[in-house]
Amino acid sequence: MGDKVLPGALGKSSTQTRIALNNFAIDLFPNIKRTKTPNTRTEKAVEDLEQKR
Repeated sequence: MGDKVLPGALGKSSTQTRIALNNFAIDLFPNIKRTKTPNTRTEKAVEDLEQKR
């Protein structure tokens, strides 16, 4: 949210800093795999529930 509130170069700098910190944090845990479809498990659970009805 701060990236959109800050004017001009400050907003751009804030965005770049946030992205760098996010990437740094993700690199701390290389074994964690990010899923391409994060809702797959939830969608499957919903389908299973609907089939039981």
